[in-house]
Amino acid sequence: MEREGTSSKEERGRKLKRICVFCGSRTGFRSSFTDAALELGQELVNRKIDLIYGGGSIGLMGLISQTVFNGGCHVLGVMPKALLSREISGETAGELRIVEDMHQRKSVMAENADAFIALPGGYGTMEELLEMVTWSQLGIHDKPVGLLNVDGYYDSLLALFDKGVEEGFIEVSERKIMVSALTAQDLITKLEVDR
Repeated sequence: MEREGTSSKEERGRKLKRICVFCGSRTGFRSSFTDAALELGQELVNRKIDLIYGGGSIGLMGLISQTVFNGGCHVLGVMPKALLSREISGETAGELRIVEDMHQRKSVMAENADAFIALPGGYGTMEELLEMVTWSQLGIHDKPVGLLNVDGYYDSLLALFDKGVEEGFIEVSERKIMVSALTAQDLITKLEVDR
């Protein structure tokens, strides 16, 4: 049954064309992190979704970008000049756009993406993720933001968000900005459903 003023297509959600993935320039200690990057990359290929990412050729960044590129989808890496020597070891997959700094990197990523997903990663991954959540909270964008919570990697962060709600610093409606799932397929499906 259609709601007044909406089509059945609108009710089913949005079709994502480009997803920005934040993830580590390392692979971490668990093979499940590597598996998740490969799984997410393959899910993007299966759904014909292009990748926007940090531009690195190493770690989880290198794995997902190579998977998506090899699967025939467009890959856009966005790399600040200062990180060129640290995060590129060999040839990058797809298009690499060099920018001046981290602020410009996030701006270019946000402009080009329909949604954002974080895989496990370090401070940089978390900072980029939280900036996109903040931009959503402030109305700067209305794009979905998701966590691929591999082996409970982000359990503590999600608990911190819940604590923020409990203590009155985060509105319940704002807590819903962050979507999480255990598999790439479930996460992308959740992101495609209208909030």
